[in-house]
Amino acid sequence: MHERKPVCSWLTDMDGVLVHEGQPVPGAPEFVNRLRASGKPFLVLTNNSIYTPRDLCARLNRMGFEVPEHAIWTAALATAQFLADQRPGGTAYVIGEAGLTTALHAVGYVLTDFEPDYVVLGETRTYSFEAITKAVRLINDGARFICTNPDVTGPSVEGALPAAGSVAAMISKATGVEPYFVGKPNPMMMRSALNTINAHSETTAMIGDRMDTDILCGLEAGLETILVLTGISTRAEAERYPYRPSRIVDSVVDLIDEL
Repeated sequence: MHERKPVCSWLTDMDGVLVHEGQPVPGAPEFVNRLRASGKPFLVLTNNSIYTPRDLCARLNRMGFEVPEHAIWTAALATAQFLADQRPGGTAYVIGEAGLTTALHAVGYVLTDFEPDYVVLGETRTYSFEAITKAVRLINDGARFICTNPDVTGPSVEGALPAAGSVAAMISKATGVEPYFVGKPNPMMMRSALNTINAHSETTAMIGDRMDTDILCGLEAGLETILVLTGISTRAEAERYPYRPSRIVDSVVDLIDEL
């Protein structure tokens, strides 16, 4: 195995790495604040498309993180960028919240239920059966099916919640059409993030808490991958996968001295 180049840029997942069940992971604010002080380019990534970067910036700042708005990259932003590249100035029927609709508006998309180019499915707190039915009919009529991320469940204080991947499976079952997922583990999410901060895969590290999304995505994009044990995947579970992270640490606190 060839020796990797020194890390010059950092990508980090948010839930399970910096935040857990609505609270900061111990030491995580210090890690981010040290990262920012180092001057190294970094992005906080999330597959959650509900919130805008401004919303997430405010949420993180309340918990002691000094994260500027431009340092947050969401699956909604990646999806909007993907659609703008594929079909500039297109139209979409959207199931989602402000994070997704704002991103699509920002790239010049028109949101409509009249013969849209795409049906775009994201996260929302209240999935509507009426909206899902509309999506099924539009896809049957020829709209292309895009989903922000394949996560089947999401975290909450009360326990797991159905997420976009579960709803996408229902729509696929009804239409026979599989969506294109833009978010992790699609390496496109990583590559779009790298382009955003003008970083190179050979000198970038990805920190995540999930083997099946964060680590897989970073691995396929050619990044150094660091699994932290403050979220979903455990050390024992990591050993069951056919691929491995570059290294495993207890939490981001263990990485502070590298900055």
